[in-house]
Amino acid sequence: MNKDHGFPENFMWGGAIAANQAEGAFNEDGKGLCIADLHAFIDKENRDDRKEDSTIDNTVESLKINENYYYPKQNGIDFYHTYKEDIKLFKELGLKCFRTSINWSRIYPNGDDDKPNEAGLLFYDDLIRELILNDIEPIITISHYELPLNLVVKYGGWKSRKLIDYFEKYCDTLFERYHEQVKYWIVFNQINLVTFNSLGIPVDYMDNELQTTFQGIHHQLVAQAIAKKVSLKYSNKLMIGIMLSDKIAYSATCKPEDVLFNTRKNQMQYFFSDVALRGIYPGYAYRYFEDQNIHFEISNEDLELLKKYKMDYLSFSYYYTKINDFTKNGWGATDKSKNPYLKESEWGWEIDPLGLRNCLNVYYDRYQCPLMITENGLGAKDVLINNKVHDQYRIDYLGQHFFQMKEAINDGVNLIGYCLWSPIDIISCSSAEMKKRYGVIYVDQDDLGKGTKQRIKKDSFYWYKEVINTNGKSLEK
Repeated sequence: MNKDHGFPENFMWGGAIAANQAEGAFNEDGKGLCIADLHAFIDKENRDDRKEDSTIDNTVESLKINENYYYPKQNGIDFYHTYKEDIKLFKELGLKCFRTSINWSRIYPNGDDDKPNEAGLLFYDDLIRELILNDIEPIITISHYELPLNLVVKYGGWKSRKLIDYFEKYCDTLFERYHEQVKYWIVFNQINLVTFNSLGIPVDYMDNELQTTFQGIHHQLVAQAIAKKVSLKYSNKLMIGIMLSDKIAYSATCKPEDVLFNTRKNQMQYFFSDVALRGIYPGYAYRYFEDQNIHFEISNEDLELLKKYKMDYLSFSYYYTKINDFTKNGWGATDKSKNPYLKESEWGWEIDPLGLRNCLNVYYDRYQCPLMITENGLGAKDVLINNKVHDQYRIDYLGQHFFQMKEAINDGVNLIGYCLWSPIDIISCSSAEMKKRYGVIYVDQDDLGKGTKQRIKKDSFYWYKEVINTNGKSLEK
């Protein structure tokens, strides 16, 4: 029996951002428009929506910039120009790894261009180099809600099989350029969040929404396998991962109907990782397609690709848990019932540290592969007073989750890393607001992009630094 309890010596403590939420510079150095550039800020409370993806109109006609709106993700926190200074702060924090995305529209401005945009590649050359110079392992997400707008309007997003070819070309460009500098890759951010900004399928292109959605999902799953295939051209040492948004739910009651319904809904969250890590379409998925009268094209060649080119590890985001009640919600709805045993964040997200240990055990039991938590954190309205932010609530939240991570490791789970969302305040994905802050570094900027942009270390910065420096032993104090 292993009596060496705690985080392994080589555990990767890190942080994560997305290019579209941080970089800005949306029209500099040849970058094209992507979906995120069209996410306008609407000044209203956006609580209890449990969303981790942006909400923008998805008709072709609406996909235009309106001069009457402010689009925060076009400017981000200006990371495109401040990354060197920010990475110095990450180094001071002690990050062992840093996850970010490469904005597809910065490399192929239209998505279907003949050649990549060299200026965009040069930016990521410098960014990755700067991380490595500061002893921070880069973890790169290939597609994080940054689908080039042209691919949406011209082809209907991932509804079109042509996107597989364009994505393969994009992946080939990245692997050729960075295979010696970047070991860990994530193909699609939260592939099971099947929304417009992930699939990029406007309603104009949908005759049958559910059927079209699963056709797009299938194309992404095939593209993911092809990404693994392409990576092997350059190195067999690259770790190519799938990423889920954790959606393992609890049964509302022990009533058998609730338990079975919850099992089946959970299965359709495992579906994405089952295909990616086991290489097959499982029987429960075919049953679901039959029950929902869903028919889409799957070729034998596709099935062979999925079987041959499986992912190397599973990564996932973890923010909250939910419950499933057979009498209150169906397949396409989220149960809005509250778990009476859990507290909530300011945005109505259940705080469930023990649920993290549960899902870590479930995933490892199911796949027996390395696991990485690539997003977790607390969104809150931090208050800056005398140039300080006293965010004990964030320290409490993270400490409880880190304890359960350690317990899962002691359970035998092979957890290799953790990426805090986020080491620095960035634009919120779901609501494009700045006041929903996740960082341990405060950015002096409001919802309309106004402010000094000064970076200020919160109390949680010093706390997380100590956790990393002691490899979690400070949590025992």
